[in-house]
Amino acid sequence: MGQTLVSETLGRERRYIAAAPWYRRRTVRRIVYMVFIYVIILPGAFLFCLPFLWMLSTSLKDPKQIFVYPPQWIPNPIRWQNFIEGWTKYLPFNIFLRNSLIITIGNVLGNLFSCSLTAYGFARLRARGKEVLFLLVLATMMVPQEVTLIPQYVLFTKLGWNNTFLPLMVPPWFGWPFFIFLLRQFFMTLPRDLDDAARIDGASTWGILFRIILPLSKPALATVTIFAFIGNWNNFLGPLIYLRDTEKLTLAVGLQQFRGAFGYVDFHLMMAVSLLVLLPVLIVFFVGQRTFVKGIALTGIKG
Repeated sequence: MGQTLVSETLGRERRYIAAAPWYRRRTVRRIVYMVFIYVIILPGAFLFCLPFLWMLSTSLKDPKQIFVYPPQWIPNPIRWQNFIEGWTKYLPFNIFLRNSLIITIGNVLGNLFSCSLTAYGFARLRARGKEVLFLLVLATMMVPQEVTLIPQYVLFTKLGWNNTFLPLMVPPWFGWPFFIFLLRQFFMTLPRDLDDAARIDGASTWGILFRIILPLSKPALATVTIFAFIGNWNNFLGPLIYLRDTEKLTLAVGLQQFRGAFGYVDFHLMMAVSLLVLLPVLIVFFVGQRTFVKGIALTGIKG
């Protein structure tokens, strides 16, 4: 009886679909919707990619082809030597690359360590006043960087840290408000039954963090890693203020010197070096894109 009723219902739905006009069919509506979405997205994507395409084209051109009108998008001939010449001709970009890697990797590790511990305390541990402390942490995000710039500079100068990597590498080991918020929100989405089961099995607080919480939080940790890497790799103001010697500069400051230290700017070489500096950011983002999107989507489900 039940199977007969289901068969009759399905038969009626098929006859209704077959009798419906073509423009009301689900498949047609889905195709029209996707075409509409791509018609909106593709022009915007092209506009966003246009500066990158121009930079790529300029980095492969002869200097005489850069300012021709109408613009010549495809270089002829293609000058691959621009990348080697731009990297080695004027400034020691190998040293800048080493400095950027040291600062960026150290800061990423510092952010992961300090922010994970702080977020774990706010999300899973019981303590009086922790909600007030968390609000104070969030309140620091509303303080502009320009307000704290001079007091930090005076503090680091009195500590004798000027012209060293310490002002750039020590603060991340004391946490970053946005990363603490992001990880705390993700930790709160994990069931507390996991903590209770682990404590019954004899796990300590540290054991719960390192054996249960962190392995289940890979999307959020990947999100923090990508944000921290991009932020530190592109950091310009900090190295510009605290670093003096050329052999201690980073890639961001080196690019600025490439433009301002010489009378005539070789735009084709500068674009080639800019593309090489941008390449690690693109690689990190595309490698971790799926995990990054997953971490953003899952963060904040439970407040």
